[in-house]
Amino acid sequence: MNRPEILSLLKEIKLGAISPEDALQKLRTEPFEDLGYAKVDHHRELRRGVPEVIYGARKTPEQIAGIAKSMVDRGQKLVLITRLTSEAAEFAKKELSLKYHEIAQIGIIGEIPKPSGIGKIIVATGGTSDMPVAEEAALTAEALGNEVVRLYDVGVAGVHRLFSHLDVIMDAQVIVSVAGMEGALTSVIGGLADCPVIGVPTSVGYGASFGGVAALLSMLNSCAGGVSVVNIDNGFGAAYLASIINHQKKLS
Repeated sequence: MNRPEILSLLKEIKLGAISPEDALQKLRTEPFEDLGYAKVDHHRELRRGVPEVIYGARKTPEQIAGIAKSMVDRGQKLVLITRLTSEAAEFAKKELSLKYHEIAQIGIIGEIPKPSGIGKIIVATGGTSDMPVAEEAALTAEALGNEVVRLYDVGVAGVHRLFSHLDVIMDAQVIVSVAGMEGALTSVIGGLADCPVIGVPTSVGYGASFGGVAALLSMLNSCAGGVSVVNIDNGFGAAYLASIINHQKKLS
């Protein structure tokens, strides 16, 4: 049950359309639903403003479909599933109206909402190989009600490609910088932008990149102010944070 639904329920009590006892029973059954293999948190949106998201990795197709169906049955307007394999997506499509985005490995049930954030979120990548993580971030941000601008393959090996988009960078409310190898893109963007920059190190790179550890350490050691860093390949986490920033009220 989300915040508008709680408010509607309270108004019904005030008008006498529902008894306090019936309302209490409705609320008591809402916090979570125990499916045996998962306890689905139906109060997540009420507490945090964003409903629970399904992390699909290492879950069976049956478990993913069951959790998603529980959310849909309780009235969740949009269900986001990350790290979803194509096989699990095909299984879920048998029971649910799911759209699958293969590059990002994201499944979406419901319609993407209209943007409600203050401004634009830019998702930039060092290279095309970073696109799976970047698309996870971009689609998550859009699902959370943000306008997203994609700047792909603008890494430091050809930094003039990034500089050709300075007007877009200067217009951003938040920037998500996705890069593997040495992860230098994040520091460069951090030195150009006047908004928060969220670095996402990826596991892209040769042996000494250590599966993204080199990019992670590089971003953590950035001398550019206003840069924060999430875990390796965590496009979802970066987008979630970017959305929170983009929905903060402007200071008067």
